[in-house]
Parts: sequence; C-alpha cells; structure tokens
Amino acid sequence: METTRWIGLAAGACFAALAATAGSVSPSATPGTVRLAPATLPPIAQVDARYQSYNVEMAEVVGGNFWKPYTAESIAAMKARAGAGAAAAGVAGQDPTMFQARPAIDLSNPRLRKLAAALGPAYMRTSGTWANTVYFHDADGPAPARVPEGFQGVLDRAQWKGVIDFAHAVDAKLVTSFAISAGVRDQNGIWTSEQARQFVAFTKAAGGHIAAAEFFNEPDMPVYGGAPKGYTAQDYARDFAVFRAFAAKAAPDMKIVGPGSVGEGVLMPAMGGGGLATGLVRTAAMLAATPAPKVDIFSYHFYGAASIRCASMGAGAQTTAADALSEAWLARTDTSYDFYVKGLRDRYAPGKPVWVTETADAACGGNPWAATFLDSFRYLDQLGRLARRGVGVVFHNTLASSEYGLLDESTFAPRPNYWAALLWHRLMGTTVLDAGPSRPGLHLYAQCLPGHAGGVTVLAINNSRTRPASIELPLGARRYTLGAAKLEDHQVQLNGRALALAAGDALPPLQGTQQTAGRAALAPATITFFAMAGAANPACH
Repeated sequence: METTRWIGLAAGACFAALAATAGSVSPSATPGTVRLAPATLPPIAQVDARYQSYNVEMAEVVGGNFWKPYTAESIAAMKARAGAGAAAAGVAGQDPTMFQARPAIDLSNPRLRKLAAALGPAYMRTSGTWANTVYFHDADGPAPARVPEGFQGVLDRAQWKGVIDFAHAVDAKLVTSFAISAGVRDQNGIWTSEQARQFVAFTKAAGGHIAAAEFFNEPDMPVYGGAPKGYTAQDYARDFAVFRAFAAKAAPDMKIVGPGSVGEGVLMPAMGGGGLATGLVRTAAMLAATPAPKVDIFSYHFYGAASIRCASMGAGAQTTAADALSEAWLARTDTSYDFYVKGLRDRYAPGKPVWVTETADAACGGNPWAATFLDSFRYLDQLGRLARRGVGVVFHNTLASSEYGLLDESTFAPRPNYWAALLWHRLMGTTVLDAGPSRPGLHLYAQCLPGHAGGVTVLAINNSRTRPASIELPLGARRYTLGAAKLEDHQVQLNGRALALAAGDALPPLQGTQQTAGRAALAPATITFFAMAGAANPACH
C-alpha cells in the first residue's frame, strides 16, 4: 500500500512494558530518575544493517492518482463530513475528491538523491496498490496510448530503469511486488507469470537486482487491490504456488516476502466488524490454505489509524493530534506485532525473519500532523519497539509523497521525521540492547553505537506534554535532543538550534553537545539520543 483503495486499521491497545534485565537498569535515589548502566545492558536482538528503510510507491514511479494534499478548506470539509456521519462515495477510501493525479517522481533530482543516500544503506520498496494492476511495457518504444485491458496503469522501461539507477545512487536494495489483476490471468482465472518474467528479466538486463518481493500488495484486501471479484484464501494459495515456482526459476536469489497483510488485529474490533469485513480475506485463512504459502521472510503492514481523509470509515478508525503522545496510541505497534507475529508467524512460519514492509502514522496518506514534529515520537518509538522485538527491517511509507513522507513531495525539503531518521541512522547500530522497561512518560531504547567498539546509544523519549523526566548516566555522553517551539511545527530543533539544509543542500553537521556523567534532564515532549562511545559494553564489539 499504502493502498489508495484501502480501508482501515483497528483501534485500541494497551501499554505493555518489557521486563528489565537485572543489573542493567535500577531505580535512582532521585525520585523520577532512572539510573542506567550502559556497560552491562545485555543484547536482546539483532536488526538488519538496512533496518530503517522506505517506500517509493509505484503510483509515484508511473505517475498516478495519490492522496490529495491537505488544505485548510479540505480539512474543515473532511471534519464536517465525519461529524455528520457522511459516507464516502462508494467504498471508504475511494472518494475521488481524496485523490490527485500527479506526474511521475523525478528520481534523478540531486536533492532527493543526496538526502536518500544519507539514510543508506537501506531497502527501497516500490509497490503499493498500483503495483497490483500495472502493466510492464517491455519495449523501448513509447508506452501504449491506452492501458491494456485488465490493467489500470503502465510502467515503462525508462521509469523502471530510473528506479534501478536511483537505488544504485543511494545504496538501496530493491524490494517490489507483482501485478495480479485480470491482465495476468488465464481463462480459468489463475495467475500467469509472463509479465513477471519480463519484469525480472529487464531488471537484470538493466543492471538491477530485486533483493526481495511480496507476491502482491496486501492480499487480505484483494477486492480493493485489483484481484478478481470473489478472490478467496484458496485462490491466493493456488496463485502463490505458481508464483513461488516462477521465482525459483527466474530469480532464485530473490527472497520471497509475505504475506504483507494489513488492518487485522488493530482496527476491526473498534469498527465493530464494519468496513473491513466486506471483501476481507483473513490472513490466517490464506496461510492455512493448501498448498501452504511458504515465505522466506514474514511481512505485514501497520498503520495505527486511518487519516481524516477516510473519516467516513468511522470514529474507530481515527486518531487525533491530542492522542499522538499517548501510551495507548504508541502501544498500537505492539498490538499489531502480537497479532501478526505471535499469532500468525509463530504458527505458520515459525522462526522466519519479520519485516514490516509498510508503516506510517495513518493510512490514507497520513494525518496533517504527520509532517510535523508531533509524529516524530511515534516514528522513533516505533523503531525502538520493533527493534526490541527482533523485527529485521521497517519500511516507512513514504520517502517523499503525501503528508507522511520523510521529505516534502514538491520540494524534497526534509521534514521533522527525516531528521529523526538521520539521527537514528547515525547513532543506532544493529545490536539491540535491553534498556529496561519503558514507563508512562519515559520510553527507553538502546543499541550499540556504530563505529565505536563498546559504544552504546540510549534513546530517551519523554512523551509527556507536561512532566519533565531524567535519567542518570555513569559516564559522559554526546547529547542530541530534538524539540520544537510547538509540537505541530514543521521545523525541528537539535539542541535548541533549527535544523535546515545549508547551501548546495549540504546537511548540517548534527553535532551533539557534551552531557556530563550524572543526572540528565529530559524536558517534556522531547526526544534525546545519548551516545556513549566509552561505554565498554562487550556486546558492542
């Protein structure tokens, strides 16, 4: 996805703190202060070197309809419709007023490449609902004037070569999915591989490599993703077997990721079974069907809510800016993980690595505050939670499109979440340490500090809007505190100084300030990384 015909997520969650390891964290004599012993924080997980990754939607690559940018007038109208209980035209998420046609993204743009490269190495996933129904024009001539029957868009060689070149330029490995619409099916409705074969063959000929692929985007929502009407779990298992056989022959080194489902386990209970129930194919049913779909990497998508663009889905699908720092909102990441990983991966694909191949603050393009500092709490807290639980890679949706883009889609200027991503990339290594239990108002995560043997970085998130917090460190650290004059500001400050690109789109130095050993104060609604190069943790060799 973020499938532009997608319907909902589910609400509700409870805060689940992870147990502390004895000796690594202890209460301090100072009330409200947590004492850390970074040298003895034990390792609890390992993440991919490309853990923090991103999506560039197929709709962006080919130029298609995507979420229409908010205006003050459109926000007011959406809230009014939601308040009146109005339903969207047709299926929720398909109201044509929500979308806007856009030209193909310019992946050769120097600023875009420079800023994406600063996050490398990463995976770049080019998929989404448009990928389910896109025709690959495997010729150097112009694409057909009319979209071939059974498809809804056209991807030409030049566009896909642009994706390959971009991936090379920014140190990204490609992840994608394949068309599954009527145009790739035989007279019996069974998926055929000819389009996929051409696509894979051209990728190789153009110097590219598909590192991993999902069969198709969000198969639990087949009716909204372009699959045949009445598509069932058994149909998916049948088609997946054909796909797996094709991949083994045409791309034997391509990892098969799946199922890439979305929306179950979080939103439907709050919606009372409405909305999502129509056309939903349960992931459990797909995985239990025969022949059983076999994946190399288990994947799912997660959005904690639907944006106000999809307010017609009902109050259960929504969240508010007022709740953006709440424990219940942030804990939805754990609720989704428990549903998909503990409930499904552990049963149907035990031991397989886990990827979250799409996530952002809210489906339907993100809420208006997704482009502000307010969402950086969710962004970094989610990375911390998922790393603790052993998720290998997390793909943010998107790199540069809609409100949830790390970069502004028109100017490619960095948003607050981009700066948060850059700090994570520089300060949080692949070995995950147990920083002890988070608690309401203070969430702690720790990972080895890249480039420093024995070094440790602690991420301390004070998600209280009013209460200060503190931690006690046994040694000095470089401190990197993110804050903003107002939580819904589009500009973020690092240690009190506004972050912005310099001349020639040069990144600022992102230099930390010196934090002495002892008590380190954490102001309300701030995010702080403490980088301790001299921690001497034996797990961080």
